[in-house]
This record gives sequence, structure tokens and C-alpha cells, in this order.
Amino acid sequence: MLVQQGYKYRVETTPEQREAIARTAGVVRFIWNSALALQKHRLERGGRLLNYAELCKELTAARKTPGLEFLVEAHSQASQQTLKDLCRAFKDFFAGTKGFPRFKKKGRHESFRQPQGVRLEGRHVSVPGVGRVRFRKSRDALGTIKNATLSKRGNHWFISVQTERDVADPVHPSSSEVGIDMGIAKFAALSTGELVQPIDSFRRLERQMGTAQRRLRHKKKFSSNWKKQKAAIARLHISIADARNDFLHKVSTTISKSHAVVYLEDLKVKNMSASARGSVDDPGKNVRQKSGLNKAILDQGWFEFRRQLSYKESWCGGRVVAVPPQHTSQTCAQCGHVCAESRRSQAQFVCVACGHEDDADVNAAKNIMRAGQALSVCGGGPLGPSAKQKPRAAREGRSRAAKAA
Repeated sequence: MLVQQGYKYRVETTPEQREAIARTAGVVRFIWNSALALQKHRLERGGRLLNYAELCKELTAARKTPGLEFLVEAHSQASQQTLKDLCRAFKDFFAGTKGFPRFKKKGRHESFRQPQGVRLEGRHVSVPGVGRVRFRKSRDALGTIKNATLSKRGNHWFISVQTERDVADPVHPSSSEVGIDMGIAKFAALSTGELVQPIDSFRRLERQMGTAQRRLRHKKKFSSNWKKQKAAIARLHISIADARNDFLHKVSTTISKSHAVVYLEDLKVKNMSASARGSVDDPGKNVRQKSGLNKAILDQGWFEFRRQLSYKESWCGGRVVAVPPQHTSQTCAQCGHVCAESRRSQAQFVCVACGHEDDADVNAAKNIMRAGQALSVCGGGPLGPSAKQKPRAAREGRSRAAKAA
């Protein structure tokens, strides 16, 4: 089995290296925006998009144009990779899987990719156009390096290395199966009776975030103090994201190593977290309560948890199966009776037919596992987009392409 894995390290740059990295990131951002403007202009005039080879010719000509000599400051491979990424973005757009490519703003998502020539040597990494840079080696990178991406997060630069390696087809050490019910009061309830409490990383820092944002509002925009306060808010966001990501990795790793098959609800998080505000003619109801619920849902990171669990199970030789969530919380896991009145509270389930009592989330997890087992027998596959979703995405892509043209 071919395993593709990424390793992310924080680099410790000198002032000269930091300037070279920032300069390259600025050049590739200019190339992206210029090429995107060119392609968009051609679409608006009814022309065809330039392919990668034609864009490279445009880039070569631009490097010789007076006033654009700074384009040679970026390594050629990083510049060409930017054009490849833009072509891929348009391809994804017309396939209906992603939206129309956007222009990149300075200071947001600063990054560039080097497709080859990156070497790890002890605690140093050699990057074409930058040189030999020291990094914090938290673990060894296994496999052959295929590409590397340098990105800025907060005040620090990081390097993400993608590797490939061939391994023997894995066989999961366990043969157990488990159903998982996702929630807010409890992050996850397993059909085995185990409960995983949520970390609520945003809720823990929400008061500090609100205070920091109010302070920003009273500062003059783009002043030195305004920039300092913006940096402080960015650090809070990074702390929230890091805590959530660490929690999700630990939980998904533990479950993937303990169970060969995991059954998860196929929740539509985007629909569940939609705003209830409504419109002027048709205003929504309980908008404040729904806003708090949406915030709590997004704070859990359900989609990221499913993503991590899916690839970790595949590495271990297991699989993840998506299960329709309908009636899983209203069905008795003992007798199968379906009734909304059986769930008398958020935490307790008492069947009105047989009197079976259990934790409401654990009862739902048992139903999810039972439904997942039936789905597997009928040919259900691993977690992923269903066959019905693909034509719809293609239709949306064609409609968006028509509007862009």
C-alpha cells in the first residue's frame, strides 16, 4: 500500500532567510493574482483558458518586462508550481468540487510550494532559493520527500513535507467494531459505553477573544498599536486551533488503534450550522439560541475528526462507514421501538415500549453500529461522498462556470 503522509515543522530562520522566504511568498502571490486576472479576463471576453505551458510562456515574458524584474527573485520551481496550482484550481471549479479561484491578499495565508530539491539533513532542511534552514525536529519524516510547502502562521514560518512510502498491506490488530454518536455535551459516545468529553477550546478563550476584539475596535486602523492587537488576536486563534487539533488527533488515534471498523453518523455539518436569521420579509425564530448552537457545533470539529479517523483507520487496515443519522436517537437499542418520547431528556433514554434505560448518546451509538452493520452487508462503503452527490456538484460547477463566463 502506498502511504502519503505529511510532516510539519517549525523553522528557525535567520533574518536573511526570513526575508528571502517572505520575498518568495510575495512574488508567487503576485504571479497567482496576475495569472488569475488574465484567465478571468479571457473568460469574461468569451475566450478559452490558457493551459499551463502557455502560462509559463507568459511568465517568461513577464520576467523580461521592465518593472517586473523582481519576478526572478523567486525560485523558478516555486513560480511554476503556482501556475500549476492555479490550473488545478480552475479544473476543480469546472468539475464542481470547489468554488471559483480567488485573489490572494497580502498578509493572509502566506505560503509557497517547492515541488523538488528539498532535503532533510539532521535538524536542518535545504530549500532551493532559501538555503539551509534549521527546524524543530519533533519526529522523523518517513519515506521519500515529494514536495514541501513553506507557510506563515502567526509570527513563525513552518515547513510541511509530504512523503510517500510503500508498506505491506496492513492488518488491523483488533477485530472489534464500534458505533460513535457525535454530540456537543459529550463529544463522542461509543457503543461500548465509553464517553469522550469535549475540549471546547473556543469556549474556554471566548471571553479573552471578545476583550481583545473590543480593544481592536478602539484603535486607529493600521497603526502600530492596531497591528499589535491584531497579532494578539491571531495568537488566540492559533491557541484555539492547536488545542482542538491536538485533542482530535489523540481521540482519533486511540479509536483507530482499538477498533477495526468504526460506524459514524453522516452528519451534514454545513446544514446543521446554517444561520436562522432569515430575511426581512420572513425573519427567523430563536436566532440567538441557534447562533449559540452553531458556535458549539463548529467548535467540536466533527468533520476534521471524521477525516483524521478515516485515514488513520486505512493505515491500520480498518475502515470507517458512514451511517444515515435518521431516528438513531429515537430508537430503542433493545427492542427497536421508535418513539420521540423515549428520550425524555438530553442525557437519558427510557423506552416507552420495553422500559429499557440507557444513556441517550450510548443508546444512539448502539443504533448507529447496528445500522452500519446492516449497511455493510448491503454493500455500504467507507466514509466519503455518496454517488448522488457527484452529479449535483457537477451541475453546480457548470452553473457557476456559466456565470463566470
